[in-house]
Amino acid sequence: MTQTLRNTDAGVLCVSLQIDTRPIWLILAIKCLRPVFFLVLASLFLYFIWMPAPVGLSIEGQRAIAVFLLCLVLWVSNAIPLAITGILAIVLVPVLGILPNKVTYSLFGNEAVFFILGAFILAGAVMHSGISNRLALYILDRFGGSPRGLLITVFLLAAALSFIMSEHAVAAMLFPIVIEISKSLGLKPGKSNYGKLLFFSMAWGCIIGGVATFLGGARVPLAVGILKETTGSQIGFLDYSIAVFPLVVILLFAGYMLLTRIFPIDITGVEEAHGVLKKRLKALGKLSFSEYSVGAVLAITVFAWIVLGEKFGLAAIALASVVALFVFRMVRWKDIEEYVNWGIILMYGGAIVLGSALDKSGAAKWLVGMAIGDWASEPWAAFALFSFLSILLTAAMSNAAVIAVLLPVSIGMAQTLSIDPVMLTYAIAVPAGLDFMFPMGTPAIAIAASSNYITVKESAKGGFVMFVAAWVVFNLVAAFWWPLIGMGYR
Repeated sequence: MTQTLRNTDAGVLCVSLQIDTRPIWLILAIKCLRPVFFLVLASLFLYFIWMPAPVGLSIEGQRAIAVFLLCLVLWVSNAIPLAITGILAIVLVPVLGILPNKVTYSLFGNEAVFFILGAFILAGAVMHSGISNRLALYILDRFGGSPRGLLITVFLLAAALSFIMSEHAVAAMLFPIVIEISKSLGLKPGKSNYGKLLFFSMAWGCIIGGVATFLGGARVPLAVGILKETTGSQIGFLDYSIAVFPLVVILLFAGYMLLTRIFPIDITGVEEAHGVLKKRLKALGKLSFSEYSVGAVLAITVFAWIVLGEKFGLAAIALASVVALFVFRMVRWKDIEEYVNWGIILMYGGAIVLGSALDKSGAAKWLVGMAIGDWASEPWAAFALFSFLSILLTAAMSNAAVIAVLLPVSIGMAQTLSIDPVMLTYAIAVPAGLDFMFPMGTPAIAIAASSNYITVKESAKGGFVMFVAAWVVFNLVAAFWWPLIGMGYR
């Protein structure tokens, strides 16, 4: 049993009790197995370090692989927080002599880390100002005049907002609105097809829109950071969006068609929902100066990323915008610090260090030769393989961890296959954001499932079809669209 104590506004102390109803033998087994798990893991790690290095692999490379495998197990099992695993990688790399201290800790200052930090703060300012909530309510009220229209509006709105904000944040912002709409329409949790459609549309819209730009999630900046650190190559803000635009459009169409086939619309009107939306809009009052100013800063920032990103760097522009927010007192630090996920930043810093260690020690190239050999001798086959592994692993682990695991190995393969490492970065970064099946891989699905309107079983059923469709469409876009815009496997 756990207790949560909190002070209410009235000054009354409330106690929230949570009783663990699992059998006592199971609780004791879990508590006993945890130390055994870490003891076995530590023993295997030390054995791997001390065993003779395989032929063709340096001692530093062997140790880099040991750290890589250790982090892989911890990321998959989630035995400790992702951020702590990232910190562990930062500690072990210099301690084991894989990279010098100075080099290791300088990697944490990678441009991608600061871009992610700036993007978190900008998104926090947008949410705190209320402009994103106002925009969502207005669009839903304006364009959702029928059951089908409301459904499409929720779907496209979730996708569009995920172009400029983290998909997780968008799902969290839209969730209470969709809950109120569902209740106002009298939709029964777990039984109403339209209720299922609304929450799946919210989640799937966030997932699909989240891969459209650098801002939908920190995984793409992380991948770009690893690419730049290991090869010196870059991917521009606008170049990335142009490359994935057809994928986003096709998946939005496919997702809508699939959802409405699996769950046919079972209501005839949505008038009650509009009453709720109008009431919430009225409560917001007039557009405030904070909403105007923060919205303007975001618009200018996105424009600068597109036009000046290559010249000044995405991170520099993001941080300059953050400074402007505070200089002109549009936000206060205490207003947005809750939106900055420091754990993710630490995790990404560790992932970049791990990726660089695998590359500089020669471990990534050795792993490619051992794991893949000669069977994937064609660039398109390697591209398809890594894109499949990326989308598959994301169903079971954090997409950031997937990038940290796969990208260094794929880049190590680039020279052997004469394939552009930039293309392999796309092959890992984009599919890593396209898991539609399970809550553990996609927080948007977890948020939707918490409504009780949908189940994990239903998510897996429709999500598997979208999983296959996303992988096929991504590879078709790479094969037919990318050559038209000057991109190719080689």
